[in-house]
Amino acid sequence: MTTARDLTFIATDVTAGHSVPQGNLSLALAGAEAIDLLSADALTLDDERIVPGHHPTMADPLLEQAASSLVREAPYETIDDWLWRRGRALSTTYLAHLETEGLLRRERRGVSFRKDRIVLAESPERSAAAQRLASGEPVLAALAAAIEIVGAGGGEREGGGEGEGGAYDQVTSNAPSVDDNGIDTVLAAVNGALMELEAMRQRRAIEQAAFDNIWRGN
Repeated sequence: MTTARDLTFIATDVTAGHSVPQGNLSLALAGAEAIDLLSADALTLDDERIVPGHHPTMADPLLEQAASSLVREAPYETIDDWLWRRGRALSTTYLAHLETEGLLRRERRGVSFRKDRIVLAESPERSAAAQRLASGEPVLAALAAAIEIVGAGGGEREGGGEGEGGAYDQVTSNAPSVDDNGIDTVLAAVNGALMELEAMRQRRAIEQAAFDNIWRGN
């Protein structure tokens, strides 16, 4: 299991009433991949630039794809650029892989214009992700906190899977520091990118409201 796969399980398994926006999850997944590649010595950080290392064969196909996509020519890519480039629609890619593996299913809603309901299957992978988070493992906790996963309850939930009864209750917004070979640098970049994404959404909302007011004659 990779950190990105664990985070996908957790984000899909959150409480009713809190849905993680796909853009937020995609940025966090790109950060999770970078952290796993750091741990595998597939990259190092020179300040905020990603310097590729050796290219070990990754057991996980998406992490292998991530390693293969590293920019290998100077001046290299900043971690912020990586998050936006690699993170483009990355949550959709991870969900599609889990679906292909039979680890989740999509239930069609009665009204065609509403999104399908995603339901996670009971699996060792899902349980392992929950246990990793519940143990307080700092990297996963920090990424979960970044996308505002702060707890969970039991039962089935809209836009999520079937609950395991509070497996995620230990996550807080005060995730611990994990300064280890640049991991804190990656986490800081993820939080910065998420703030930038939210600012973009707010600007679009203001512009759309102004446009609507013009057409209404206000």
